[in-house]
Amino acid sequence: MTEANQDILVHTAAGVSSITFQRVAKKNALTSAMYAALADALAAAQADAGVRVVVFQGDAGIFSAGNDIADFLQQPPPTQDSPVLRFLHGIATFAKPVVASVCGPAVGIGTTMLLHCDLVYAGDNALFSMPFVNLGLCPEAASSLLLPQLLGHQRAAEALLLGEPFTADTALALGLVNRVVPPAECNGLAQAQAGKLARKPLSALIETKRLMKCGQSAQVLATMAQEAASFGRMLREPAAREAFAAFMQKRQPDFSAL
Repeated sequence: MTEANQDILVHTAAGVSSITFQRVAKKNALTSAMYAALADALAAAQADAGVRVVVFQGDAGIFSAGNDIADFLQQPPPTQDSPVLRFLHGIATFAKPVVASVCGPAVGIGTTMLLHCDLVYAGDNALFSMPFVNLGLCPEAASSLLLPQLLGHQRAAEALLLGEPFTADTALALGLVNRVVPPAECNGLAQAQAGKLARKPLSALIETKRLMKCGQSAQVLATMAQEAASFGRMLREPAAREAFAAFMQKRQPDFSAL
């Protein structure tokens, strides 16, 4: 079964629902409409008893450049029922296994969404970054909670406070990804691993994932809500306005007075 959205492709076969970012000309930058499609795809996969695994994948040269800035600036600050938060809530609470295949840049939410995936495979060209501070903003997707848990405080601080990109090999060493392969092999590997999962008893997969996550599920959602409130407030403040103006004007931002 294949469902088409202009920029998101959902294809379901043999128990695996593959969700593909296909706005390659715009570096798979995510718009509000794309977030809505992603949230709907997750909800459909959760409700479909025939779906046992979800796979997120992009192009061999790009996973996602994060938010589409022009589209982002036209949207109001995120609310709990906004498309982006519906997607984040959906992936954070998704009961079945989630696999990701990441090649090329994975910026902002392109990296933080991986904290909610169960298996992550990366092309050796993958480049991860969370430049929220550089945009006058704060982290999202409960990454302020999950990243320190995964990396330790100092390494999480380096990733979030400096916002500098890090490579697939670094992500492997940090525990963010399971394996690094050539980009041409990455989607195939993710699909093969998803196929293995799809042949296992779904009840056992769901219960194992629930037990692994139940100790912090409420904390993840509470952190996500707190981040969203701060994010919305900071969007209206001078630092973010300067950062986005600089981005649109293709110049370096000046935070010297902020």
